[in-house]
Amino acid sequence: MTYITTASGIPVADNQNSITAGPRGPLLLQDFHLIEKLQHFNRERIPERVVHAKGSGAYGTFTVTHDITRFSKAKIFASVGKQTPVFLRFSTVGGEKGSADTERDPRGFALRFYTEDGNWDLVGNNTPTFFIKDGIKFPDFIHTQKRDPQSNLKSAQMMWDFWSRAPESLHQVTILFSDRGTPDGYRHMDGFGSHTYSLIDTKGGRVWVKWHFKTKQGIRNLSATEALRLAGADPDYAQRDLFNAIDSGDFPCWSVEIQVMTDAQRVEWENRTGWDAFDLTKVWPQGDFPRQPVGVLELNRNPANYHAEVEQAAFSPSNIVPGMGYSPDKMLQARLFAYHDAQLYRIGANHQHLSVNQPRCPFHHQQRDGAMAIENGGAAQNYDPVQSGLPASDGFGHGDAGWELGGAAGRYETRVDDDYYTQAGNLYRLLGGDAKRNLVENIGGSLSQADPAVQDRQIAHFMKADPSYGNGVAAAIRELQEKRDR
Repeated sequence: MTYITTASGIPVADNQNSITAGPRGPLLLQDFHLIEKLQHFNRERIPERVVHAKGSGAYGTFTVTHDITRFSKAKIFASVGKQTPVFLRFSTVGGEKGSADTERDPRGFALRFYTEDGNWDLVGNNTPTFFIKDGIKFPDFIHTQKRDPQSNLKSAQMMWDFWSRAPESLHQVTILFSDRGTPDGYRHMDGFGSHTYSLIDTKGGRVWVKWHFKTKQGIRNLSATEALRLAGADPDYAQRDLFNAIDSGDFPCWSVEIQVMTDAQRVEWENRTGWDAFDLTKVWPQGDFPRQPVGVLELNRNPANYHAEVEQAAFSPSNIVPGMGYSPDKMLQARLFAYHDAQLYRIGANHQHLSVNQPRCPFHHQQRDGAMAIENGGAAQNYDPVQSGLPASDGFGHGDAGWELGGAAGRYETRVDDDYYTQAGNLYRLLGGDAKRNLVENIGGSLSQADPAVQDRQIAHFMKADPSYGNGVAAAIRELQEKRDR
Protein backbone atom coordinates (compact mmCIF):
# COMPACT_ATOMS: atom_id res chain seq x y z
CA MET A 1 0.00 0.00 0.00
CA THR A 2 1.32 3.48 -0.96
CA TYR A 3 1.13 6.02 1.83
CA ILE A 4 1.44 9.80 1.80
CA THR A 5 4.77 11.30 2.87
CA THR A 6 6.30 14.76 3.06
CA ALA A 7 8.74 15.75 0.33
CA SER A 8 11.48 14.51 2.62
CA GLY A 9 9.89 11.06 2.75
CA ILE A 10 8.44 11.27 6.26
CA PRO A 11 5.10 9.39 6.60
CA VAL A 12 2.08 11.68 7.07
CA ALA A 13 -0.31 10.60 9.81
CA ASP A 14 -3.31 12.60 8.57
CA ASN A 15 -3.64 14.28 5.19
CA GLN A 16 -7.22 15.39 5.82
CA ASN A 17 -7.10 17.55 8.94
CA SER A 18 -4.79 20.36 10.11
CA ILE A 19 -3.31 20.46 13.61
CA THR A 20 -5.31 22.98 15.63
CA ALA A 21 -5.53 24.24 19.22
CA GLY A 22 -8.81 22.55 19.98
CA PRO A 23 -11.48 21.51 17.46
CA ARG A 24 -12.08 25.08 16.27
CA GLY A 25 -8.46 26.24 16.05
CA PRO A 26 -6.44 28.31 15.53
CA LEU A 27 -3.81 26.42 13.48
CA LEU A 28 -0.44 25.52 14.94
CA LEU A 29 2.80 26.44 13.20
CA GLN A 30 4.18 23.03 14.09
CA ASP A 31 1.96 21.39 11.42
CA PHE A 32 4.83 21.17 8.99
CA HIS A 33 2.89 19.01 6.53
CA LEU A 34 0.28 21.77 6.16
CA ILE A 35 2.97 24.47 5.88
CA GLU A 36 4.95 22.48 3.28
CA LYS A 37 1.85 21.86 1.16
CA LEU A 38 0.86 25.54 1.15
CA GLN A 39 4.40 26.77 0.57
CA HIS A 40 4.88 24.49 -2.41
CA PHE A 41 1.43 25.34 -3.77
CA ASN A 42 2.34 29.05 -3.71
CA ARG A 43 5.44 28.26 -5.79
CA GLU A 44 4.01 25.77 -8.29
CA ARG A 45 4.16 28.12 -11.25
CA ILE A 46 7.36 29.08 -13.00
CA PRO A 47 7.29 32.20 -15.20
CA GLU A 48 5.57 31.40 -18.47
CA ARG A 49 7.47 31.91 -21.70
CA VAL A 50 7.22 35.47 -23.00
CA VAL A 51 6.48 33.94 -26.40
CA HIS A 52 5.37 30.37 -27.14
CA ALA A 53 3.74 30.27 -23.70
CA LYS A 54 1.13 27.63 -24.51
CA GLY A 55 2.39 24.42 -26.03
CA SER A 56 2.15 20.67 -26.44
CA GLY A 57 4.95 18.15 -26.68
CA ALA A 58 5.80 14.56 -27.51
CA TYR A 59 8.76 12.22 -27.90
CA GLY A 60 9.68 10.30 -31.01
CA THR A 61 12.42 9.31 -33.42
CA PHE A 62 14.26 10.74 -36.39
CA THR A 63 15.30 8.15 -38.97
CA VAL A 64 17.80 8.89 -41.76
CA THR A 65 16.45 7.82 -45.15
CA HIS A 66 18.94 9.54 -47.50
CA ASP A 67 22.69 10.04 -47.37
CA ILE A 68 23.76 13.67 -46.76
CA THR A 69 27.24 12.89 -45.37
CA ARG A 70 28.70 14.83 -48.32
CA PHE A 71 27.30 17.95 -46.64
CA SER A 72 27.81 17.20 -42.94
CA LYS A 73 30.06 15.16 -40.67
CA ALA A 74 27.38 15.17 -37.95
CA LYS A 75 27.05 11.67 -36.53
CA ILE A 76 23.27 11.91 -36.55
CA PHE A 77 23.43 11.53 -40.38
CA ALA A 78 26.17 8.86 -40.39
CA SER A 79 24.18 6.11 -42.12
CA VAL A 80 20.84 5.47 -43.76
CA GLY A 81 18.53 3.84 -41.22
CA LYS A 82 20.19 5.47 -38.21
CA GLN A 83 17.66 6.54 -35.56
CA THR A 84 17.95 9.36 -33.04
CA PRO A 85 15.48 10.06 -30.19
CA VAL A 86 13.74 13.44 -30.34
CA PHE A 87 11.41 15.69 -28.38
CA LEU A 88 9.13 18.14 -30.19
CA ARG A 89 7.22 21.03 -28.63
CA PHE A 90 4.48 22.75 -30.62
CA SER A 91 3.06 26.08 -29.49
CA THR A 92 1.20 29.22 -30.34
CA VAL A 93 3.43 32.30 -30.32
CA GLY A 94 1.67 35.42 -29.05
CA GLY A 95 -0.93 34.07 -26.65
CA GLU A 96 -0.67 33.50 -22.92
CA LYS A 97 -0.56 30.05 -21.38
CA GLY A 98 -4.35 29.94 -21.08
CA SER A 99 -5.08 31.13 -24.62
CA ALA A 100 -6.88 29.07 -27.26
CA ASP A 101 -4.99 26.65 -29.50
CA THR A 102 -6.90 27.85 -32.56
CA GLU A 103 -6.05 31.56 -32.44
CA ARG A 104 -4.67 33.15 -35.60
CA ASP A 105 -0.98 32.98 -34.84
CA PRO A 106 2.20 31.32 -36.09
CA ARG A 107 2.87 27.95 -34.49
CA GLY A 108 6.16 27.07 -32.85
CA PHE A 109 7.95 23.92 -34.05
CA ALA A 110 10.81 23.38 -31.57
CA LEU A 111 12.64 20.11 -32.11
CA ARG A 112 15.39 18.55 -29.99
CA PHE A 113 17.56 15.72 -31.27
CA TYR A 114 19.34 13.76 -28.48
CA THR A 115 22.49 12.92 -30.47
CA GLU A 116 25.62 11.11 -29.33
CA ASP A 117 27.46 14.44 -29.58
CA GLY A 118 24.96 16.36 -27.45
CA ASN A 119 21.60 18.04 -27.97
CA TRP A 120 20.81 19.65 -31.29
CA ASP A 121 17.89 22.10 -31.01
CA LEU A 122 16.21 23.20 -34.22
CA VAL A 123 13.85 25.92 -33.00
CA GLY A 124 11.49 27.02 -35.76
CA ASN A 125 7.88 27.73 -36.71
CA ASN A 126 5.23 26.45 -39.09
CA THR A 127 6.21 29.29 -41.45
CA PRO A 128 9.41 29.66 -43.50
CA THR A 129 9.61 33.41 -42.83
CA PHE A 130 9.11 35.91 -40.01
CA PHE A 131 7.83 39.48 -39.53
CA ILE A 132 11.21 41.16 -38.96
CA LYS A 133 14.82 40.53 -39.87
CA ASP A 134 16.75 42.19 -37.03
CA GLY A 135 16.51 41.01 -33.42
CA ILE A 136 16.70 44.56 -32.08
CA LYS A 137 13.04 44.96 -33.14
CA PHE A 138 11.85 41.69 -31.60
CA PRO A 139 10.77 43.12 -28.20
CA ASP A 140 8.91 45.94 -29.99
CA PHE A 141 7.12 43.53 -32.30
CA ILE A 142 6.12 41.12 -29.52
CA HIS A 143 4.77 43.97 -27.41
CA THR A 144 2.31 44.70 -30.24
CA GLN A 145 1.11 41.09 -30.09
CA LYS A 146 0.50 41.22 -26.34
CA ARG A 147 -1.75 43.66 -24.46
CA ASP A 148 -2.19 47.42 -24.53
CA PRO A 149 -0.51 48.87 -21.44
CA GLN A 150 -3.57 50.94 -20.51
CA SER A 151 -6.59 48.82 -21.46
CA ASN A 152 -4.87 45.42 -21.02
CA LEU A 153 -6.66 44.33 -24.22
CA LYS A 154 -5.28 42.95 -27.46
CA SER A 155 -4.96 45.82 -29.93
CA ALA A 156 -5.33 45.64 -33.70
CA GLN A 157 -4.18 49.25 -33.79
CA MET A 158 -0.80 48.34 -32.25
CA MET A 159 -0.31 45.34 -34.56
CA TRP A 160 -1.13 47.11 -37.80
CA ASP A 161 0.67 50.30 -36.84
CA PHE A 162 3.85 48.22 -36.43
CA TRP A 163 3.34 46.14 -39.57
CA SER A 164 2.43 49.13 -41.72
CA ARG A 165 5.72 50.79 -40.73
CA ALA A 166 7.70 47.56 -41.29
CA PRO A 167 6.94 46.54 -44.89
CA GLU A 168 9.39 43.62 -44.57
CA SER A 169 6.61 41.98 -42.53
CA LEU A 170 4.29 41.77 -45.57
CA HIS A 171 5.31 38.23 -46.58
CA GLN A 172 4.67 36.80 -43.10
CA VAL A 173 1.48 38.83 -42.66
CA THR A 174 0.19 37.27 -45.89
CA ILE A 175 0.89 33.79 -44.50
CA LEU A 176 -0.61 34.62 -41.11
CA PHE A 177 -3.93 35.88 -42.49
CA SER A 178 -4.24 33.13 -45.05
CA ASP A 179 -5.87 29.80 -44.16
CA ARG A 180 -2.43 28.66 -42.92
CA GLY A 181 -2.79 31.08 -39.99
CA THR A 182 -5.28 28.70 -38.32
CA PRO A 183 -3.94 25.15 -38.82
CA ASP A 184 -6.15 22.21 -37.90
CA GLY A 185 -4.15 21.09 -34.89
CA TYR A 186 -0.44 20.39 -34.88
CA ARG A 187 -0.41 17.15 -36.88
CA HIS A 188 -1.64 18.72 -40.12
CA MET A 189 0.90 21.50 -40.56
CA ASP A 190 4.46 21.72 -41.86
CA GLY A 191 7.43 22.87 -39.82
CA PHE A 192 10.45 24.95 -40.80
CA GLY A 193 13.80 25.80 -39.28
CA SER A 194 13.03 29.19 -40.91
CA HIS A 195 16.53 30.61 -40.44
CA THR A 196 19.49 29.87 -42.65
CA TYR A 197 21.82 27.40 -40.92
CA SER A 198 24.89 25.63 -42.22
CA LEU A 199 26.28 22.11 -42.48
CA ILE A 200 30.01 21.38 -42.18
CA ASP A 201 31.71 18.45 -43.89
CA THR A 202 34.77 16.46 -42.78
CA LYS A 203 37.13 18.90 -44.52
CA GLY A 204 35.59 22.00 -42.95
CA GLY A 205 33.61 22.94 -46.05
CA ARG A 206 30.29 24.67 -45.53
CA VAL A 207 26.94 24.78 -47.29
CA TRP A 208 24.02 26.96 -46.25
CA VAL A 209 20.78 25.09 -45.51
CA LYS A 210 17.13 25.60 -44.71
CA TRP A 211 15.22 22.83 -42.92
CA HIS A 212 11.71 21.70 -43.91
CA PHE A 213 9.35 19.27 -42.17
CA LYS A 214 6.51 18.22 -44.47
CA THR A 215 3.52 16.66 -42.73
CA LYS A 216 2.59 13.18 -43.92
CA GLN A 217 -0.91 13.65 -42.53
CA GLY A 218 -1.67 16.24 -45.21
CA ILE A 219 -2.16 19.97 -44.74
CA ARG A 220 -5.46 20.85 -43.06
CA ASN A 221 -6.55 24.29 -41.93
CA LEU A 222 -9.52 25.67 -40.05
CA SER A 223 -11.76 28.37 -41.44
CA ALA A 224 -11.80 31.60 -39.44
CA THR A 225 -15.35 30.77 -38.31
CA GLU A 226 -14.49 27.26 -37.16
CA ALA A 227 -11.29 28.43 -35.42
CA LEU A 228 -13.33 31.02 -33.49
CA ARG A 229 -15.96 28.41 -32.55
CA LEU A 230 -13.32 25.98 -31.27
CA ALA A 231 -11.62 28.76 -29.28
CA GLY A 232 -14.75 28.83 -27.14
CA ALA A 233 -15.88 25.20 -27.34
CA ASP A 234 -12.47 23.49 -26.99
CA PRO A 235 -9.59 25.93 -26.40
CA ASP A 236 -7.22 22.95 -25.96
CA TYR A 237 -8.18 21.48 -29.33
CA ALA A 238 -4.66 21.01 -30.71
CA GLN A 239 -3.33 19.58 -27.41
CA ARG A 240 -6.21 17.11 -27.24
CA ASP A 241 -5.83 16.07 -30.88
CA LEU A 242 -2.08 15.43 -30.58
CA PHE A 243 -2.27 13.57 -27.26
CA ASN A 244 -5.19 11.37 -28.32
CA ALA A 245 -3.64 10.49 -31.68
CA ILE A 246 -0.39 9.31 -30.08
CA ASP A 247 -2.24 7.60 -27.26
CA SER A 248 -4.26 5.58 -29.79
CA GLY A 249 -1.18 4.58 -31.83
CA ASP A 250 -1.86 6.96 -34.72
CA PHE A 251 1.68 8.35 -34.74
CA PRO A 252 2.12 11.58 -36.72
CA CYS A 253 5.06 11.76 -39.14
CA TRP A 254 6.89 14.40 -41.15
CA SER A 255 9.38 14.01 -43.98
CA VAL A 256 12.58 15.92 -43.19
CA GLU A 257 14.11 17.82 -46.11
CA ILE A 258 16.72 20.49 -46.74
CA GLN A 259 17.41 23.21 -49.26
CA VAL A 260 21.14 23.54 -49.93
CA MET A 261 23.04 26.59 -51.16
CA THR A 262 26.80 26.79 -51.67
CA ASP A 263 28.45 30.10 -50.99
CA ALA A 264 29.20 30.52 -54.70
CA GLN A 265 25.51 29.98 -55.42
CA ARG A 266 24.65 32.50 -52.72
CA VAL A 267 26.78 35.21 -54.35
CA GLU A 268 25.28 34.52 -57.80
CA TRP A 269 21.71 34.37 -56.47
CA GLU A 270 22.02 37.56 -54.40
CA ASN A 271 23.49 39.43 -57.38
CA ARG A 272 20.69 38.17 -59.64
CA THR A 273 17.73 38.74 -57.33
CA GLY A 274 18.91 41.54 -55.04
CA TRP A 275 17.73 39.46 -52.07
CA ASP A 276 19.80 38.63 -49.00
CA ALA A 277 20.06 34.84 -48.55
CA PHE A 278 20.16 35.33 -44.76
CA ASP A 279 17.09 37.59 -44.58
CA LEU A 280 14.43 35.82 -42.47
CA THR A 281 11.63 37.69 -44.24
CA LYS A 282 12.53 35.95 -47.53
CA VAL A 283 12.37 32.37 -48.77
CA TRP A 284 14.71 30.56 -51.14
CA PRO A 285 12.58 29.73 -54.21
CA GLN A 286 12.42 25.97 -54.64
CA GLY A 287 12.89 26.36 -58.39
CA ASP A 288 16.41 27.63 -57.61
CA PHE A 289 17.05 25.43 -54.58
CA PRO A 290 14.89 22.29 -54.62
CA ARG A 291 14.19 20.39 -51.42
CA GLN A 292 16.32 17.30 -50.85
CA PRO A 293 15.12 14.39 -48.65
CA VAL A 294 16.97 13.59 -45.44
CA GLY A 295 14.77 11.47 -43.19
CA VAL A 296 11.50 10.89 -41.38
CA LEU A 297 10.34 12.31 -38.05
CA GLU A 298 7.79 10.31 -36.04
CA LEU A 299 6.14 11.19 -32.73
CA ASN A 300 5.22 8.06 -30.80
CA ARG A 301 5.23 8.72 -27.04
CA ASN A 302 3.35 11.19 -24.88
CA PRO A 303 5.09 12.76 -21.86
CA ALA A 304 4.25 11.21 -18.49
CA ASN A 305 4.10 14.61 -16.78
CA TYR A 306 3.29 17.81 -18.66
CA HIS A 307 5.04 20.25 -16.34
CA ALA A 308 8.26 18.25 -16.01
CA GLU A 309 8.63 17.44 -19.67
CA VAL A 310 6.81 20.11 -21.70
CA GLU A 311 6.63 23.21 -19.53
CA GLN A 312 10.23 22.81 -18.40
CA ALA A 313 11.58 21.92 -21.83
CA ALA A 314 14.24 24.55 -22.56
CA PHE A 315 15.33 24.96 -26.18
CA SER A 316 18.01 27.16 -27.71
CA PRO A 317 19.13 27.43 -31.35
CA SER A 318 22.66 27.87 -30.00
CA ASN A 319 22.62 24.11 -29.32
CA ILE A 320 24.28 22.66 -32.41
CA VAL A 321 26.59 19.65 -32.71
CA PRO A 322 29.79 18.99 -34.69
CA GLY A 323 28.96 19.05 -38.37
CA MET A 324 26.59 22.01 -38.07
CA GLY A 325 26.95 25.78 -37.95
CA TYR A 326 25.11 29.08 -37.81
CA SER A 327 24.82 31.88 -40.37
CA PRO A 328 24.95 35.72 -40.45
CA ASP A 329 21.12 35.84 -40.20
CA LYS A 330 20.63 38.76 -37.78
CA MET A 331 17.51 37.27 -36.21
CA LEU A 332 19.27 33.96 -35.65
CA GLN A 333 22.26 35.72 -34.11
CA ALA A 334 19.96 37.47 -31.61
CA ARG A 335 18.17 34.22 -30.77
CA LEU A 336 21.47 32.45 -30.06
CA PHE A 337 21.70 34.68 -26.96
CA ALA A 338 18.06 35.32 -26.11
CA TYR A 339 16.74 31.77 -25.91
CA HIS A 340 19.28 30.41 -23.45
CA ASP A 341 19.04 33.60 -21.40
CA ALA A 342 15.25 33.21 -21.22
CA GLN A 343 15.63 29.71 -19.77
CA LEU A 344 18.15 30.91 -17.18
CA TYR A 345 15.49 33.36 -15.97
CA ARG A 346 12.50 31.07 -16.34
CA ILE A 347 13.85 27.79 -14.92
CA GLY A 348 17.28 28.50 -13.50
CA ALA A 349 21.01 28.17 -14.00
CA ASN A 350 20.87 24.37 -13.92
CA HIS A 351 17.90 23.80 -16.22
CA GLN A 352 20.02 21.42 -18.32
CA HIS A 353 20.02 19.02 -15.33
CA LEU A 354 16.31 18.32 -15.87
CA SER A 355 15.57 15.07 -17.65
CA VAL A 356 13.94 16.55 -20.76
CA ASN A 357 16.88 18.93 -21.23
CA GLN A 358 19.72 16.61 -20.27
CA PRO A 359 21.82 15.20 -23.11
CA ARG A 360 21.67 11.46 -23.63
CA CYS A 361 25.45 11.26 -24.13
CA PRO A 362 28.27 11.57 -21.58
CA PHE A 363 29.02 15.20 -20.71
CA HIS A 364 31.59 17.05 -18.64
CA HIS A 365 31.98 20.74 -17.83
CA GLN A 366 33.13 22.96 -14.99
CA GLN A 367 29.78 24.64 -14.27
CA ARG A 368 28.98 24.24 -10.58
CA ASP A 369 26.57 25.32 -7.85
CA GLY A 370 23.45 27.46 -8.12
CA ALA A 371 19.87 26.40 -7.45
CA MET A 372 18.95 22.77 -8.11
CA ALA A 373 22.51 21.58 -8.75
CA ILE A 374 21.37 17.97 -8.72
CA GLU A 375 24.68 16.12 -9.10
CA ASN A 376 26.92 19.17 -9.31
CA GLY A 377 29.80 17.29 -10.92
CA GLY A 378 30.48 15.11 -7.90
CA ALA A 379 34.14 15.09 -6.89
CA ALA A 380 35.35 16.00 -10.39
CA GLN A 381 37.69 18.97 -10.83
CA ASN A 382 35.70 22.20 -11.22
CA TYR A 383 38.19 24.06 -13.43
CA ASP A 384 40.08 23.53 -16.65
CA PRO A 385 43.76 24.51 -16.48
CA VAL A 386 45.33 26.94 -18.93
CA GLN A 387 47.10 25.01 -21.66
CA SER A 388 49.15 26.16 -24.63
CA GLY A 389 50.56 24.46 -27.69
CA LEU A 390 47.38 22.51 -28.35
CA PRO A 391 46.89 21.34 -31.94
CA ALA A 392 44.43 23.12 -34.23
CA SER A 393 40.97 21.69 -34.56
CA ASP A 394 41.18 18.02 -35.46
CA GLY A 395 37.52 17.77 -36.39
CA PHE A 396 36.38 17.21 -32.84
CA GLY A 397 33.97 19.74 -31.45
CA HIS A 398 32.01 22.18 -33.57
CA GLY A 399 34.87 22.56 -36.03
CA ASP A 400 33.14 25.52 -37.68
CA ALA A 401 35.60 27.15 -40.07
CA GLY A 402 33.74 30.45 -39.82
CA TRP A 403 32.84 32.78 -42.65
CA GLU A 404 34.57 35.80 -44.09
CA LEU A 405 33.66 39.16 -42.57
CA GLY A 406 33.93 42.59 -44.09
CA GLY A 407 33.23 46.22 -43.27
CA ALA A 408 33.52 48.43 -40.22
CA ALA A 409 31.53 47.75 -37.07
CA GLY A 410 28.41 49.90 -36.98
CA ARG A 411 24.63 50.02 -37.26
CA TYR A 412 23.57 49.49 -40.87
CA GLU A 413 20.13 50.29 -42.25
CA THR A 414 19.04 47.22 -44.22
CA ARG A 415 15.56 48.43 -45.16
CA VAL A 416 16.71 50.93 -47.77
CA ASP A 417 15.75 49.94 -51.34
CA ASP A 418 14.91 46.41 -50.27
CA ASP A 419 12.28 44.40 -52.15
CA TYR A 420 9.49 43.72 -49.67
CA TYR A 421 6.81 42.98 -52.22
CA THR A 422 7.78 40.41 -54.85
CA GLN A 423 7.66 37.31 -52.67
CA ALA A 424 4.49 38.41 -50.88
CA GLY A 425 2.88 39.09 -54.25
CA ASN A 426 4.03 35.74 -55.61
CA LEU A 427 2.44 34.00 -52.62
CA TYR A 428 -0.82 35.89 -53.11
CA ARG A 429 -0.95 34.94 -56.80
CA LEU A 430 -0.39 31.26 -55.94
CA LEU A 431 -3.57 31.14 -53.85
CA GLY A 432 -6.80 29.85 -55.32
CA GLY A 433 -9.98 31.91 -55.48
CA ASP A 434 -11.42 30.78 -52.14
CA ALA A 435 -8.05 31.15 -50.41
CA LYS A 436 -7.64 34.69 -51.79
CA ARG A 437 -11.12 35.62 -50.60
CA ASN A 438 -10.44 34.20 -47.13
CA LEU A 439 -7.13 36.09 -46.95
CA VAL A 440 -8.57 39.53 -47.75
CA GLU A 441 -11.60 38.97 -45.49
CA ASN A 442 -9.39 37.87 -42.59
CA ILE A 443 -7.17 40.92 -43.04
CA GLY A 444 -10.16 43.22 -43.49
CA GLY A 445 -11.75 42.06 -40.24
CA SER A 446 -8.59 42.82 -38.28
CA LEU A 447 -7.30 45.91 -40.14
CA SER A 448 -10.73 47.57 -39.97
CA GLN A 449 -10.18 47.95 -36.21
CA ALA A 450 -7.15 50.20 -36.79
CA ASP A 451 -7.42 53.92 -37.53
CA PRO A 452 -7.71 55.19 -41.15
CA ALA A 453 -4.09 56.37 -41.36
CA VAL A 454 -2.82 52.90 -40.48
CA GLN A 455 -5.29 51.31 -42.90
CA ASP A 456 -4.11 53.51 -45.76
CA ARG A 457 -0.45 52.87 -45.02
CA GLN A 458 -0.95 49.09 -44.91
CA ILE A 459 -3.18 48.92 -47.99
CA ALA A 460 -0.45 50.77 -49.92
CA HIS A 461 1.88 47.84 -49.17
CA PHE A 462 -0.70 45.32 -50.36
CA MET A 463 -1.15 47.33 -53.57
CA LYS A 464 2.60 47.15 -54.28
CA ALA A 465 2.57 43.38 -53.79
CA ASP A 466 -0.41 42.99 -56.17
CA PRO A 467 -3.10 45.59 -57.02
CA SER A 468 -5.90 43.02 -56.63
CA TYR A 469 -4.52 42.20 -53.16
CA GLY A 470 -4.75 45.82 -52.03
CA ASN A 471 -8.11 46.41 -53.70
CA GLY A 472 -9.50 43.24 -52.14
CA VAL A 473 -8.51 44.29 -48.63
CA ALA A 474 -9.86 47.81 -49.17
CA ALA A 475 -13.18 46.39 -50.39
CA ALA A 476 -13.39 44.04 -47.39
CA ILE A 477 -12.88 46.97 -45.02
CA ARG A 478 -15.50 49.10 -46.81
CA GLU A 479 -18.01 46.26 -46.64
CA LEU A 480 -17.46 45.83 -42.90
CA GLN A 481 -17.76 49.55 -42.26
CA GLU A 482 -21.00 49.75 -44.26
CA LYS A 483 -22.46 46.90 -42.17
CA ARG A 484 -21.48 48.70 -38.96
CA ASP A 485 -23.06 51.94 -40.20
CA ARG A 486 -26.41 50.31 -40.97
